[in-house]
Amino acid sequence: MASIDTGGGHGGKRSVNFELPLIPFIDFLLCLVSFLLITAVWSQMARINADARVPGPPRPEEDIDKQEKPKELHVEMRGERKFQLVWKEGSTVVNTIDVDRKAVPIGTNEDIQYPDLAKKIEAEWKQNGSHRAPTDKKFDRAVLHVDNSTHFQDVIAVIDAINTPQREYNVGGAVETVPAFMVTFAAN
Repeated sequence: MASIDTGGGHGGKRSVNFELPLIPFIDFLLCLVSFLLITAVWSQMARINADARVPGPPRPEEDIDKQEKPKELHVEMRGERKFQLVWKEGSTVVNTIDVDRKAVPIGTNEDIQYPDLAKKIEAEWKQNGSHRAPTDKKFDRAVLHVDNSTHFQDVIAVIDAINTPQREYNVGGAVETVPAFMVTFAAN
């Protein structure tokens, strides 16, 4: 403990010596310093790097209208009775197909599959798919739209159906068979 001595009491006055508990005060200061250091790191991580580059065409020598927009397959499973397959080029809808939503159980587990959806996606990829050559490093893109209430097993069954179409892909000189689509989720 630290004490402060002010010279004691003169003339019958009481003593003005006082003891300060410094250990809890030092503990408090250490906690405060560590808190400030940790939050300084977190505030640095929360920043978004941005620059002032103006958006424009990736190849400025070509006009924006002439650049080919990639084709995407949007698989929407928002209803209870059907799937909707939508081919889009940018924001333009090229084709829309409805497929009945018939789940087929697999084995004794609660696993399911959608064979009608898988057949239709494969037929659509053969007709509209862009990236087929084994030397083509890009994949066709499938965007999956689901509700927040969709069961996990349904999402997995739809992803399995999207992965049904296969293509050859050159990996280090060897040709392998891989799914034709790269699956992404739409943010609602």
